[in-house]
Amino acid sequence: MRCIYLDNNATTPVFPQVFEAMKPYFNEAFGNPSSIYSLGREALAAVKQSRQSVARLLDCQPTEVIFTSGGSEGDSLAISGLASEGDHIITSVIEHSAVTEACRASEQFGCQVTHVPVDGNGQVNPEDVRRALRKNTKLISIMLANNETGVLQPVQEIGRIAAEADVRFHIDAVQGAGKVPISVARLQCDLLSISGHKMHAPKGIGALFVKRGTPLRPLIYGGPQERGRRAGTENVPAIVGLGIASELALAGLREGVIDRIAAWRNRLENTIVETISDTGINGKGAPRVANTTNIYFDHAGGNALVLALDEKNIAVSRGSACHAGEDTPSSVLMAMGLSGERSRSSLRLSLGKMNCEEDIEYLLSVLPGAVERVRHAIAPCRS
Repeated sequence: MRCIYLDNNATTPVFPQVFEAMKPYFNEAFGNPSSIYSLGREALAAVKQSRQSVARLLDCQPTEVIFTSGGSEGDSLAISGLASEGDHIITSVIEHSAVTEACRASEQFGCQVTHVPVDGNGQVNPEDVRRALRKNTKLISIMLANNETGVLQPVQEIGRIAAEADVRFHIDAVQGAGKVPISVARLQCDLLSISGHKMHAPKGIGALFVKRGTPLRPLIYGGPQERGRRAGTENVPAIVGLGIASELALAGLREGVIDRIAAWRNRLENTIVETISDTGINGKGAPRVANTTNIYFDHAGGNALVLALDEKNIAVSRGSACHAGEDTPSSVLMAMGLSGERSRSSLRLSLGKMNCEEDIEYLLSVLPGAVERVRHAIAPCRS
């Protein structure tokens, strides 16, 4: 039986169209884009075309797109490449570790960091961001969609606050790209990072939008690639893959694919809450990306449930893949006010464009039994 993959926020399978488009750039059109002969010019043309495709997805100019190795590098470049000693950074308590660790590193170099809280639904209050502003605030970094709960943050309002205060604004859009429409002008952001492997492109490729005129120190020095902001020979096959994936993501937004996934997600949530006792949806009261639900199953360990479902060929997770296997409570769910026990008993189900209705029905058929077995197994430990 094939694996029922419901962990698309961790990574996604590469679309067949993406894979086919990439193949020629490994062994036929393999030239270095910096070379001036025909093989190099062919590779350079492919890079330019992909840059235009990513720009259309983000509603920006192609010259404002920098190719990176993924979301973590994009976040690090946005934060470490902008903030200097004595600067103040505002972020939230629910950011991905790529942002929190970049902020922690900036503190070691003399920056100050404020982490604003979230409410019980996992949303930042824009007014908390406004109140956190200081004279030396250089950057605000708030994610578009949370990777664990799918909760969308009020980034448009935060962008307006940043613009009024003349403060740079970075959005980690790794979990939002391809799931919600993005317009960097509407969001009033200066930097925005995405990752290819979250939207059916290969791992090891991403992009950072950098608004024209934004000063940014490179993390990697060397040649003049990416307008001097990221040295090194371009990963042409992966860049081509990201370009095709961006085109497919934009088409999916226009063609109602996301609406179909939302309907599956809603069926999952409604059926689980109705048929399995002591369950609930984390972040249900806030707007969320269509593919993600985070559900608590009281008195059932999350890791045990992940393994029980794996035995049935279903792949789900407790949360971020960066912390998979750990039995520590989720910092995101704890920030929302959940107890440590409830946090450890929560599962993230993240649907993808390559799922089908049969996948949803199969999960619903085996999940009640899996929860019952796990609860029965740990009951003696609770008594």
